[in-house]
Amino acid sequence: MLAIGTEQINFASCKSKKPNMKNYFKLFVASMILLSASLAQAQDETNPWSFSLGLNAVDFYPVGEEDQGLGGYFDEYFNTTHYNLLALPSRFEVGYYVGDGIVATLAVSVNQIDRVGDLRVDQMYYVSTDGGLRYNLREIYNGSDFFNPYLGIGGSYQFIEDVSFGTFNGTVGFDIKLEDNLYLNLQSTYKHAFEDANPKHFQHVAGIKYIWGSIDSDEDGIPDNKDDCPEIPGLVEFNGCPDSDGDGIKDSEDACPYVAGPIATMGCPDTDGDTVLDKDDECPTVAGLVALKGCPDTDGDGIADKDDECPNEAGLAKFDGCPDTDGDGIADKDDKCPNEAGIAELDGCPRPAAPTMEEQEQLNAYARTILFETNKSAIKTQSAETLQDIIAILEKYPDSNFSIDGHTDSVGSEAYNQTLSNERANSVLRYLVNGGIDKDRLSAEGFGETKPIASNKTAAGRQQNRRTEINLKK
Repeated sequence: MLAIGTEQINFASCKSKKPNMKNYFKLFVASMILLSASLAQAQDETNPWSFSLGLNAVDFYPVGEEDQGLGGYFDEYFNTTHYNLLALPSRFEVGYYVGDGIVATLAVSVNQIDRVGDLRVDQMYYVSTDGGLRYNLREIYNGSDFFNPYLGIGGSYQFIEDVSFGTFNGTVGFDIKLEDNLYLNLQSTYKHAFEDANPKHFQHVAGIKYIWGSIDSDEDGIPDNKDDCPEIPGLVEFNGCPDSDGDGIKDSEDACPYVAGPIATMGCPDTDGDTVLDKDDECPTVAGLVALKGCPDTDGDGIADKDDECPNEAGLAKFDGCPDTDGDGIADKDDKCPNEAGIAELDGCPRPAAPTMEEQEQLNAYARTILFETNKSAIKTQSAETLQDIIAILEKYPDSNFSIDGHTDSVGSEAYNQTLSNERANSVLRYLVNGGIDKDRLSAEGFGETKPIASNKTAAGRQQNRRTEINLKK
């Protein structure tokens, strides 16, 4: 019995000032269980450690002493007049997250006891050391860390003046997030003495909790010291490394980390099944040949269809896969005479030996319209287009030679007309040479008034006689 004022309170260990060794042994066993649980369950998390500092209130009434007329456990649970409270930081707790929502804790608290229920007693010191396991209930519903309720079990050893005894504890509490790593902590613990004669009681706690631990640079829930890829968010099963395409192969071992593929091909797909992996396949959706990087060659000419302008007809690489049947260096698709060797300027057709009759008539039709300054050999500018048409015809026949013949009417002396016709013929020759026609293919000669094609007695006849002609040399 302890004498408290004029009353006596029965504590089980009052009979001896020596600590109860049986209780020490029970506390030792409980501590070993907690330690082994911590070691066996240890799992690294981003912030496994916590430290709490706060106030504690001890309530010895009524805590289930109905047989002594003190009421049930919670009859006056919220009656704060029963609380023994030390108005200073009086409880310190360290916690370590051991995995699966479980936190191992170790705490020390001090207080002053001056009331037991409604009874005032002489002031006594109170010291408690606590150890336990706590389960974060938000693990069940995967809740936010803003509000974290928990349940706990454990054991403690109390010292009240010269009395010491052990208890089995049950705890309920919650943390409310104030800011990153800082929480408001409220909890209540029922401490049930191992021996019925010792005082059962509540201990209520209000304080601030700070959590810390390993750095998690990529915020994937795996601390850097356990993260094989600390700068890139990843998965637990790959020690923090990512699997971007979700094919079960971590990116560092996946030859195609952003496209899902089988393990057999190091994570790369082969969409068309041609044994050329998509990453190396230039035609990944169409089955093709290994030699052509997975592309088909329908005509078998060694040129992939995607590069073959004639994919259904065997051809030559220099013609982008198209054939040149007549071997004239012009692909059949561009050759107007594919079965007859020709020249490029005639679209693959052979050059004719000489102008046709129609072209010869066209040349002279053009030539007769060439205009000269009056009584001069200078060509008028309005004849430029006509002369270009003449040049175009002459260029078609580079192996043919042509004569340029000048003619006049009979007006004027015969000698004057001879000179004028010769000068005009040479004036046309010079124009054609300047236009690109080889000089060696041309000759010029004036015939004066000696070869009229109409009567010089009429104006219309004389106009026809004043002319230039361009004729194929035989």
